[in-house]
Amino acid sequence: MTTTEQRRSGPLAGIKVIEFAGIGPGPFCGMLLADMGADVTLLERGGGTFASQLFGGGRKAVANRGKKSLCIDLKHPAAKAVVMKLIAQADVLIEGFRPGVMERLGFGPEDCLAINPRLIYGRMTGWGQTGPLASRAGHDANYAAIAGVLDTGRRHGGAPWAPPTLVGDMGGGGLMLAWGIACALVERNRSNQGQVIDAAMCEGAAVLGHGLFNLAALG
Repeated sequence: MTTTEQRRSGPLAGIKVIEFAGIGPGPFCGMLLADMGADVTLLERGGGTFASQLFGGGRKAVANRGKKSLCIDLKHPAAKAVVMKLIAQADVLIEGFRPGVMERLGFGPEDCLAINPRLIYGRMTGWGQTGPLASRAGHDANYAAIAGVLDTGRRHGGAPWAPPTLVGDMGGGGLMLAWGIACALVERNRSNQGQVIDAAMCEGAAVLGHGLFNLAALG
């Protein structure tokens, strides 16, 4: 089956997604939705960033498969009107900036839901929107460690080890965000209202570790 045929017949066919370009869990979430037939438009920065170049951005990125692309400078005076027009017609928005960035750009949840009350607004952070670590940078191992999962991946007396980006970024982050968005789309069929899905990688990693925590509780 071709990519075009999948988009036409997948369970999310007809669902329009706006993805603000980033690295890691956000693109992974967008990829999962695109794989299920969603029409995903990626808003990319001209020239990319050091991180996107390092991890293979643009057409090289596996996570960009099945997506459309629009190169735009979000800080340009004319950009807001263009992006808001796309958001007004969208079903889902995905962003993975640090807390407060989308608000400063003028694309925060209140602004977007005001013009599109049915929008599912998906947010991806490491530590959540509030709290002592909210504004801090982090990496997969940090999220897994805070969640109590990292320590389980070691031999007795050895140093902890975990597969890079799998526990926090992808499983605890992108996959959990995609799950939240899918559930919100189902709920919207009943209420006709959108909502904000706030996924934090440290919390998602803790959910993934439920079986290990259960074993520990049983001694």
